[in-house]
Amino acid sequence: MSSHTHSDTPAVAPTPEQQVSSSNEAQASPDQVQKEPTPWILRPRVRVSIYLSLALFLLATISWGIIPRLLDPTFEKHIQESEVMVGMTRKQVLQAWGSPYQTNISHTSEGIRREEWIFEDWISAGEVKHRYLYFEEGVLVGGWR
Repeated sequence: MSSHTHSDTPAVAPTPEQQVSSSNEAQASPDQVQKEPTPWILRPRVRVSIYLSLALFLLATISWGIIPRLLDPTFEKHIQESEVMVGMTRKQVLQAWGSPYQTNISHTSEGIRREEWIFEDWISAGEVKHRYLYFEEGVLVGGWR
Protein backbone atom coordinates (compact mmCIF):
# COMPACT_ATOMS: atom_id res chain seq x y z
CA MET A 1 0.00 0.00 0.00
CA SER A 2 1.17 3.31 -0.74
CA SER A 3 1.11 6.26 1.56
CA HIS A 4 -0.11 8.33 -1.29
CA THR A 5 -3.82 9.44 -1.08
CA HIS A 6 -5.85 8.88 -4.14
CA SER A 7 -9.38 10.20 -4.77
CA ASP A 8 -11.98 8.18 -6.59
CA THR A 9 -13.28 11.09 -8.74
CA PRO A 10 -11.23 12.38 -11.61
CA ALA A 11 -10.34 16.09 -11.71
CA VAL A 12 -12.52 18.07 -14.17
CA ALA A 13 -11.32 21.28 -15.77
CA PRO A 14 -13.71 24.25 -15.37
CA THR A 15 -15.74 25.31 -18.42
CA PRO A 16 -15.06 28.73 -20.04
CA GLU A 17 -18.36 30.09 -18.58
CA GLN A 18 -17.31 29.03 -15.09
CA GLN A 19 -13.94 30.68 -15.56
CA VAL A 20 -15.56 33.97 -16.69
CA SER A 21 -18.09 33.98 -13.85
CA SER A 22 -15.45 33.20 -11.24
CA SER A 23 -13.22 35.96 -12.58
CA ASN A 24 -16.16 38.42 -12.50
CA GLU A 25 -16.95 37.42 -8.92
CA ALA A 26 -13.39 38.05 -7.97
CA GLN A 27 -13.43 41.51 -9.56
CA ALA A 28 -16.69 42.91 -8.10
CA SER A 29 -18.61 42.09 -5.00
CA PRO A 30 -22.45 42.13 -5.03
CA ASP A 31 -22.46 45.56 -3.35
CA GLN A 32 -20.35 47.02 -6.13
CA VAL A 33 -22.45 45.74 -9.06
CA GLN A 34 -24.06 48.73 -10.79
CA LYS A 35 -27.47 48.35 -12.42
CA GLU A 36 -28.30 50.43 -15.45
CA PRO A 37 -31.06 52.91 -14.57
CA THR A 38 -34.47 52.18 -16.09
CA PRO A 39 -35.39 54.68 -18.82
CA TRP A 40 -38.03 57.08 -17.50
CA ILE A 41 -40.60 56.05 -20.12
CA LEU A 42 -40.47 52.45 -18.88
CA ARG A 43 -40.99 53.27 -15.23
CA PRO A 44 -44.34 51.93 -13.96
CA ARG A 45 -45.68 55.29 -12.74
CA VAL A 46 -44.87 56.98 -16.04
CA ARG A 47 -46.48 54.19 -18.07
CA VAL A 48 -49.62 54.24 -15.92
CA SER A 49 -49.83 58.03 -16.29
CA ILE A 50 -49.51 57.78 -20.06
CA TYR A 51 -52.14 55.04 -20.32
CA LEU A 52 -54.57 56.97 -18.10
CA SER A 53 -54.07 60.13 -20.14
CA LEU A 54 -54.74 58.28 -23.38
CA ALA A 55 -57.83 56.63 -21.91
CA LEU A 56 -59.20 59.97 -20.70
CA PHE A 57 -58.50 61.58 -24.08
CA LEU A 58 -60.31 58.74 -25.86
CA LEU A 59 -63.27 58.96 -23.48
CA ALA A 60 -63.51 62.74 -23.92
CA THR A 61 -63.33 62.40 -27.70
CA ILE A 62 -66.10 59.82 -27.79
CA SER A 63 -68.37 61.64 -25.35
CA TRP A 64 -67.91 65.03 -27.12
CA GLY A 65 -70.40 63.92 -29.79
CA ILE A 66 -72.64 61.76 -27.58
CA ILE A 67 -73.33 63.88 -24.49
CA PRO A 68 -75.10 66.79 -26.24
CA ARG A 69 -77.44 64.30 -27.95
CA LEU A 70 -78.19 62.60 -24.64
CA LEU A 71 -78.99 65.94 -23.01
CA ASP A 72 -81.15 67.13 -25.93
CA PRO A 73 -82.30 64.11 -27.97
CA THR A 74 -84.96 66.04 -29.93
CA PHE A 75 -82.67 69.08 -30.52
CA GLU A 76 -85.35 71.47 -29.14
CA LYS A 77 -82.84 73.38 -27.02
CA HIS A 78 -80.46 73.66 -29.97
CA ILE A 79 -83.24 74.97 -32.20
CA GLN A 80 -84.25 77.60 -29.61
CA GLU A 81 -80.62 78.76 -29.40
CA SER A 82 -80.29 78.83 -33.23
CA GLU A 83 -77.65 76.09 -33.17
CA VAL A 84 -77.37 73.15 -35.51
CA MET A 85 -75.87 69.76 -34.73
CA VAL A 86 -74.99 66.59 -36.60
CA GLY A 87 -78.00 64.30 -36.63
CA MET A 88 -80.62 67.02 -37.15
CA THR A 89 -83.13 66.68 -39.98
CA ARG A 90 -83.60 69.27 -42.72
CA LYS A 91 -86.77 70.47 -40.97
CA GLN A 92 -84.93 71.01 -37.67
CA VAL A 93 -82.14 72.94 -39.41
CA LEU A 94 -84.73 75.12 -41.16
CA GLN A 95 -86.28 75.88 -37.75
CA ALA A 96 -82.89 76.75 -36.25
CA TRP A 97 -81.24 78.73 -39.08
CA GLY A 98 -83.97 79.43 -41.61
CA SER A 99 -83.75 78.88 -45.37
CA PRO A 100 -80.35 78.61 -47.08
CA TYR A 101 -79.20 81.08 -49.70
CA GLN A 102 -78.28 78.26 -52.08
CA THR A 103 -78.80 74.47 -52.20
CA ASN A 104 -76.73 72.01 -54.23
CA ILE A 105 -78.05 68.44 -54.62
CA SER A 106 -76.11 65.43 -55.86
CA HIS A 107 -76.29 61.64 -55.71
CA THR A 108 -73.47 59.19 -55.05
CA SER A 109 -72.86 56.10 -57.18
CA GLU A 110 -74.59 54.12 -54.40
CA GLY A 111 -77.70 56.29 -54.81
CA ILE A 112 -77.31 58.32 -51.60
CA ARG A 113 -78.78 61.81 -51.86
CA ARG A 114 -76.35 64.52 -50.73
CA GLU A 115 -77.21 68.15 -50.20
CA GLU A 116 -75.02 71.17 -49.60
CA TRP A 117 -76.75 74.14 -48.02
CA ILE A 118 -75.01 77.51 -48.21
CA PHE A 119 -76.03 80.31 -45.85
CA GLU A 120 -74.89 83.92 -46.26
CA ASP A 121 -74.42 86.31 -43.36
CA TRP A 122 -73.84 89.90 -44.46
CA ILE A 123 -71.38 91.55 -42.08
CA SER A 124 -71.36 94.87 -43.96
CA ALA A 125 -72.24 96.10 -47.45
CA GLY A 126 -69.03 94.61 -48.87
CA GLU A 127 -68.38 91.66 -46.55
CA VAL A 128 -70.26 88.38 -46.46
CA LYS A 129 -69.68 85.31 -44.31
CA HIS A 130 -70.67 81.85 -45.60
CA ARG A 131 -71.82 78.83 -43.60
CA TYR A 132 -72.00 75.39 -45.21
CA LEU A 133 -74.05 72.38 -44.11
CA TYR A 134 -73.99 68.90 -45.62
CA PHE A 135 -76.86 66.41 -45.55
CA GLU A 136 -77.10 62.76 -46.54
CA GLU A 137 -80.57 61.30 -46.98
CA GLY A 138 -82.06 64.30 -45.18
CA VAL A 139 -79.86 64.11 -42.05
CA LEU A 140 -77.15 66.65 -41.21
CA VAL A 141 -73.72 64.96 -41.40
CA GLY A 142 -71.39 67.97 -41.14
CA GLY A 143 -70.64 71.55 -41.95
CA TRP A 144 -68.40 74.51 -41.26
CA ARG A 145 -68.60 78.21 -40.70
